[in-house]
Amino acid sequence: MADLYQASRSGPFILAGPCAIESRETALQTADVLAGLASKLGLPIVYKSSFDKANRTSLTSFRGPGMEEGLAILAEVKAATGLPVVTDIHHPEQAAPVAEVADVLQIPAFLCRQTDLLMAAARTGRVVNVKKGQFLAPWDMKNVVEKLRAAGNDRIWLTERGSTYGYNNLVVDMRSIPQMQAFGVPVIMDATHSVQLPGGLGGASGGQREYVPVLASAAVAAGVDGVFMEVHPDPDRALCDGPNSLPLNQVEGLLNRLLALWEVVRG
Repeated sequence: MADLYQASRSGPFILAGPCAIESRETALQTADVLAGLASKLGLPIVYKSSFDKANRTSLTSFRGPGMEEGLAILAEVKAATGLPVVTDIHHPEQAAPVAEVADVLQIPAFLCRQTDLLMAAARTGRVVNVKKGQFLAPWDMKNVVEKLRAAGNDRIWLTERGSTYGYNNLVVDMRSIPQMQAFGVPVIMDATHSVQLPGGLGGASGGQREYVPVLASAAVAAGVDGVFMEVHPDPDRALCDGPNSLPLNQVEGLLNRLLALWEVVRG
């Protein structure tokens, strides 16, 4: 893709992949299917997966292979499929080495106000995708955008991923989409983390994956620019976020539905 950010401003796009990098085989299997769908549907798809999930519910939860091994797998995914890749960073010092591989640096929702992390990500020149904290109003993300722009980077995405609603539950206010688009940046709907039940299983988060198509479709109807979804060949066996992940064999059907809706919304 010649210019990922410009493509995101001119048409719909997708971020998809397993929550965490579980293995080289799972990564390549998933990415191969997604690359085929990108070609078949003419839809930009960015492969997403994290080398470290530092905010897992339990100390014993699977976090990923770590930065060195994880970046090697992501580099192989790019070489094998041609898909751009996005992955999380948690510390400012991770920004530069991760940017050598990743096309997009993602800031987790819990860290969206961490100034040093935002500035380090921005200074790489890569696209920076910031997930809106579950604790923030959408209009508060204006300050996040201003921090990134102050570091000289206007290649910014913002992602809606639900807001805390009582205990172990999230709710999505679709008004957040146009409210954040008003900052002049593409806005993404995280349709899978938004159906998460944070900590809902005691030692792990639960989820209601049956509502992923509902939220994704509602967001497209509300004018969202892109959709983020965690997908896995076998979500019930996934090592991270399985309850809110979409089965890989259901992705094509959902993408066809979203493309039809995008066509109507965008006229």
